[in-house]
Amino acid sequence: MTDGEKVGRKSEEDGVEILVLKNPPVNALSTALLAGLRERVAELENDPKVRAVVLTGDGQYFSAGADLKEMATLDLASAPQLVRQTHELFGRVAGLNAAVIAAINGLALGGGLELALACDLRIAGESAKLGAPEVNYGLMPAYGGTQRLPRLVGVPKAKELIFTGAMISAAEALRIGLVNKSVPAGQELRAARDLAHTIAQKAPKAVRAAKKAIAEGLPRPLSEGLEVETKLFETEVLSSEDLAEGIVAFAERRPPKFRGV
Repeated sequence: MTDGEKVGRKSEEDGVEILVLKNPPVNALSTALLAGLRERVAELENDPKVRAVVLTGDGQYFSAGADLKEMATLDLASAPQLVRQTHELFGRVAGLNAAVIAAINGLALGGGLELALACDLRIAGESAKLGAPEVNYGLMPAYGGTQRLPRLVGVPKAKELIFTGAMISAAEALRIGLVNKSVPAGQELRAARDLAHTIAQKAPKAVRAAKKAIAEGLPRPLSEGLEVETKLFETEVLSSEDLAEGIVAFAERRPPKFRGV
């Protein structure tokens, strides 16, 4: 299996893409799998037809995290470079123009959780377990977990999860805002696909602009964030043909046909 085959890609209608992590039995984030994900992300970055992306794991698990067996064979001096490369990769996942949805099956632990955190939205099966168990192995979250998790669930809860290395249920993850939705086990991919198709049918430029406004504006003071929002509204939305289509469709009482222009 080549690096590219470590992450499968399936194209669906409406510009929805499904990416599947493939490294049995637990889809550990080996260097080969990360290289495969990098290839797929590059494909999606360069494809203007992509409107939404679903990321899931093959088999029973989303991802149980870093490949500890492989890590044991690596030169420790190379570890910081691997961390930086993975930061860059997960940043590219987060930075895709399209909305990215993680369909979490089985386990999302360590680096697997950190990959899910890089997605815009997360849907978990009811039997899923999520956590940051790195401290159990003498490690710490280093693929973005110490930064993305507190921003999502708040500092105290993130510290609790990271300091204890505890796994939590999908129900608890939903309660604290770590996932957007919990669905019956085995239905997470279908639910994520349904959500992806719903998003893909909206005006693509508007979705992209809103995603960019949140990403760029949230870290700034409110006044600066509002200016980011205004600028994107002016440059990306007001000039779009989709805006005109949306208004005409509303007046004609029909579903709009957005083309992403």
